[in-house]
Amino acid sequence: MAQIPSLDNAPVNLTSIRDQSQKELITILKNIRGRKCLVIDPKLGGSLSLIIQTSLLREHGVELRHLNADPIQTECTKIVYLVRTQLDLMKFICSHVHNDASKGLQREYFVYFVPRRAVACEKILEEEKVHHLMTIGEYPLYLLPLDEDVLSFELDNAFKECAVDGDMSSLWYIAKAIHKLEFSFGLIPNVRAKGKASVRVADILNRMQAEEPVNSSEMGVPEINTLIILDREVDMVTPMCSQLTYEGLLDEFLRVNNGAVELDSSIMGIQQEGKKIKVPLNSSDKLFKEIRDLNFEVVVQVLRQKATSMKQDYTEMTTTNQSVSELKDFVKKLNSLPEITRHINLAQHLSTFTSKPSFLGRLDMEQTMVEAQSYDICFEYIEEMIHKQEPLVNVLRLLILFSVTNAGLPKKNFDYLRRELLHSYGFEHMATLNNLEKAGLIRKQESKSNWLTIKRALQLVVDDTDTANPNDISYVFSGYAPLSIRLVQHAVRSGWRSVEEILKLLPGPHSETKRSGFASSPSFNTLPGAVSNMDKVSDGRRSLVLVVFIGGVTFAEISALRFLSAQEGMAYDLIVGTTKIINGHTLTETFIENLG
Repeated sequence: MAQIPSLDNAPVNLTSIRDQSQKELITILKNIRGRKCLVIDPKLGGSLSLIIQTSLLREHGVELRHLNADPIQTECTKIVYLVRTQLDLMKFICSHVHNDASKGLQREYFVYFVPRRAVACEKILEEEKVHHLMTIGEYPLYLLPLDEDVLSFELDNAFKECAVDGDMSSLWYIAKAIHKLEFSFGLIPNVRAKGKASVRVADILNRMQAEEPVNSSEMGVPEINTLIILDREVDMVTPMCSQLTYEGLLDEFLRVNNGAVELDSSIMGIQQEGKKIKVPLNSSDKLFKEIRDLNFEVVVQVLRQKATSMKQDYTEMTTTNQSVSELKDFVKKLNSLPEITRHINLAQHLSTFTSKPSFLGRLDMEQTMVEAQSYDICFEYIEEMIHKQEPLVNVLRLLILFSVTNAGLPKKNFDYLRRELLHSYGFEHMATLNNLEKAGLIRKQESKSNWLTIKRALQLVVDDTDTANPNDISYVFSGYAPLSIRLVQHAVRSGWRSVEEILKLLPGPHSETKRSGFASSPSFNTLPGAVSNMDKVSDGRRSLVLVVFIGGVTFAEISALRFLSAQEGMAYDLIVGTTKIINGHTLTETFIENLG
């Protein structure tokens, strides 16, 4: 099955965005005549696999290599580097050029920065005396459609850069990506932002519109009616909880990368010793589209049902005389057999993790922390994890959840846990703890926590959640409704007005703006919950809300948004934009810095 997802059912024409990116890359390659060696920053490799087939690159006389410290072995005289603006990658490029020079190799070098060139990177090339040998350009890849309703800005470290390093450059990239969307789909009339970074992105977006305007009169009714921007820091509880949807669990245990998981072939029933295979996970797989957002308990039942019904059909086939049309129906059903087998294998593998007492114990502890009831029990649990030397990421993830729901830890407890962590895991992790403190994720308690007020006001804990027939987004965590998505629920229905008081209790400022060209038009002043004429784009489709997460979003949150979008009386389709798809582990890992 193709790795590149089909975008045919996307609520806006995302295919045109992807085609544009593909065209821009091919133009770069066409302009460099003859055979060339394309050296790709490994991190970009996955992104490019969602835009362009390798075979198409080869048609343009391209040999592919991944960028690392080793010299490039190729017959080609033209070397094209495609890299993100990262200083360590510049060092590799410089060492390649010096190595070629020492061997007397005559080569032409091209460096294309993604998505734009950076002074700091070029400075390194100058210092190493190789800049004058390079042709330098840009490949403006600002956004990447991961699926028909998910766009990624591919900014892995945006959260840490903003929260710890004070580097806000990613905010410009996010605004640029949104502005690029506006050139395709019209100026977005309503913008609602919550959080320091989000409010800044909204400001930068307005500045970009002033400097390089999208002409709203020419484009008619904009296809995206509202933009909601949220900082990850507004809700750090959700990513630290274990996701319980099918796609969420796949990411927790197997890591979904660019819409695929990589695992041992034996898990998928292919007996090839030690061979890894990639399993694509996107909406082109009809069965995955049906089960990805369900609670995992329900997925197991659905797969069992499908397998049983297939077995019954097979028995009927072999024991009774069937007409030709019945045979045809059966063969049609057989076509879905590979998909059913694939997901039964994956679900069976996931069950080996979800049935472990350690996982179930952890879920209980997360629930206790979210309910913010038994401080001592939680504290002792984390203390015990440290003494057992459980993986550091597991400990920090729970500690962040504990700290955030309690507005920090009392000084005595904070100092004690900090000391125990350093004794257990080594003093080289001082930098890690420092990063987490700087970001405010683990801190000393300075005031009483307002988590209980927030939890009650937004009904974040829902008792008796029916995961099989859910009527609320809380099914994605079996009883906890993600705070971020509750905010989106309110923002879509009636703007920030209805949750003004709660927003003040959460980190960062909030803003709500009407953008020029629409301020006088009464139809955009309200966003009613029920469908009204103005919520339809001219050709009868539902209006669209773009929800952007700065610092990453989890699959469980995306599932909750899809659930909202499918509710009766919901006037909007929702589409997600994010700096990166994350889970508690991958987010915590960005803060880990090993000084050893």
